[in-house]
Amino acid sequence: MSATPGARAPRPDEELPVELLEARATIDNIDAALIHVLAERFRCTQRVGHIKARHDLPPADPAREARQVARLRALAEESGLDPDFAEKFLAFMVKEVIRHHEDIKAGYRADS
Repeated sequence: MSATPGARAPRPDEELPVELLEARATIDNIDAALIHVLAERFRCTQRVGHIKARHDLPPADPAREARQVARLRALAEESGLDPDFAEKFLAFMVKEVIRHHEDIKAGYRADS
């Protein structure tokens, strides 16, 4: 990241308020948990991709995606998270999952 013009140089951690350091440590732990959960989710979607490929099903399932959007928007609202953000995040994940499913299906075709 580039420095903002006129901004002061960052202070070393030992000069920052303990409260800020504790909040950042919590964020770091949550980020690590998110990565682990996303990795598990993608392992599950890989399995789905193989099942779809074996049964010659399309990589995308627009009806399921629409249900997921509605479900996650509701969960986001209940959790105090911006539902638009949740929908964008889901769209990003689904796009990546579909790409993986297309690659898996292509691999099954190549093996035929």
